[in-house]
Amino acid sequence: MFKEDTLKNEVILITGGGSGLGLSMAKKFAELGADIAICGRTEKKLEKATEELKEFGTHVRWYSVDVRDYDAIGEMFDSIINDFGKLTGLVNNAAGNFLSASEDLSPGGFKAIVDIVLHGSFNCTHHFGNYLIKQKQRGNILNIVTTYAEDAGSAFVLPSACSKAGVLAMTRSLAYEWGTYGIRVNAIAPGPFPTEGAWTRLFPTKKFEKKYLKKIPAGRYGDHEELANLAAFMMSDMANYMTGECVTIDGGEKLSGGQFNFIDSVMSRGKLKLAFKMLKMKK
Repeated sequence: MFKEDTLKNEVILITGGGSGLGLSMAKKFAELGADIAICGRTEKKLEKATEELKEFGTHVRWYSVDVRDYDAIGEMFDSIINDFGKLTGLVNNAAGNFLSASEDLSPGGFKAIVDIVLHGSFNCTHHFGNYLIKQKQRGNILNIVTTYAEDAGSAFVLPSACSKAGVLAMTRSLAYEWGTYGIRVNAIAPGPFPTEGAWTRLFPTKKFEKKYLKKIPAGRYGDHEELANLAAFMMSDMANYMTGECVTIDGGEKLSGGQFNFIDSVMSRGKLKLAFKMLKMKK
């Protein structure tokens, strides 16, 4: 459905673009002609991703930054605009998550996820929106949320559920408020798309993973290309009349209830807590 120049003349920043779904989206955007900026905290990961992205022949640069730092994000945006001459799109993809019984959460653990997911998305969105408004330039913002950001929520991932719900509310609030400036704000709610980082944090055992797969009506996990295609469409001129929308792509998994509610049927609560502790030790 895409032409090679579908995203030509676009300059898109993907937070958390050094690996996983962020890198998959960056590759699709570059394949379709976009210049790419990626950011994250791990320089080696960003350097490796940049080399992979260069094969598509567009301009690519990486920036080491913590999305929780508002001032540092502002400096990064200045650098991107200086390096590329402009910025037309933002994908808020940087995130964090872990499994925990909510009664065992520490204030610091809760805050860490909220700061990355909600505050980080706000920090990038606020800087980008003000840049577009000042320049009187149209632009696109795409927020990566979750299937439990609305409706059912989800047990055992309370900080993520709260944070992603906030990002979804921000998506819809700004879609209305900034529509007058020609700024589109949308979201994608991915279901299970295997990534090395998320999988090691969210699936304590093979038994968990097998049980999870059974709750997906499509009978399989998502392929990164499928999500990247959706993101490319939503960032392109083909979706110019779409704003304030959240598109779920999950093989029907959302229809079975909160994403991680099932796991207390796998083992007793006591054994669950032990499994969660073991996951933390692996990190």
